Amino acid sequence: MSQAEAVPAAPAAAARRAPSPLWALSLFRSEVATVFRRWRTLALLGVLAAVPVLVGIAVKIETQDGGSAGQGGAGPAFISQVTNNGLFLVFTSLAATLPFFLPMAIGVIAGDSVAGEASSGTLRYLLVAPAGRTRLLLVKYAATLTFCCAATLTVAASALAVGALLFPLGDVTLISGVTVSFGEGLLRALAVAGAVALSLVGIAALGLFVSTLTGSGIAAMATTVGLLITAQILDQFPQLHAIQPYLFPHYWLSFADLLRAPVYWDQLLDNLGLQALYAAVFGSAAWARFTTKDITA
Repeated sequence: MSQAEAVPAAPAAAARRAPSPLWALSLFRSEVATVFRRWRTLALLGVLAAVPVLVGIAVKIETQDGGSAGQGGAGPAFISQVTNNGLFLVFTSLAATLPFFLPMAIGVIAGDSVAGEASSGTLRYLLVAPAGRTRLLLVKYAATLTFCCAATLTVAASALAVGALLFPLGDVTLISGVTVSFGEGLLRALAVAGAVALSLVGIAALGLFVSTLTGSGIAAMATTVGLLITAQILDQFPQLHAIQPYLFPHYWLSFADLLRAPVYWDQLLDNLGLQALYAAVFGSAAWARFTTKDITA
């Protein structure tokens, strides 16, 4: 074959090797399906769904003789309003699960995303497909963020169902004392769930980075959860106030400002900015590690 005849074949071969956008979407759907088919994922969602049930039953038992929930300031935020309006069980459950249960579940999924594939020996075969390491890493992160949304909505939906079953529903009195309709309260509950899901972006990126550092899924999950606990502890010491605004859990409970009229945006925006910073820093670190990593198994 002459050189002139071989030249047109090169672009065609390159086009055949380049993955199409539809193929990338198929890879994302496959990854999401894989994540949600695992028994570990279903167990995590089951535990998260059970938290509002336990909180709702505990409040119902405590208040059935005329007492009030959360006496003396004990218990999660908003718990004292649950008996008056079951919608507050959504806010209470999100406040109860956000410090540990939700981020722990995200840490498990994110930590296992790459390291789990490496430990099972499937990572090498995934890279044989025309995806490329960057595209595969983005798909892994997108699947983890999808789980963030699913986990948050699981807590919110379970709490709404239990709240409607055990307590009255009606107009919502916000923290600032303004009363809004139940429909607007539902919209604010959806906004709160969205803010909580976005609060988990940073721990998802951190877990993904840790997952690229080891070939053991268990080690990656344990390390991510350990970093979560460490950050939570550091955020409790007043002596460390200088570094606390840079810890990813610091503004997590700022979602309560969505229950004010008007909404206080300062800490909400600080939280979104901090999560975006963690996503950029640890996402870049994960990319740099994964694209240069020697994968032999």
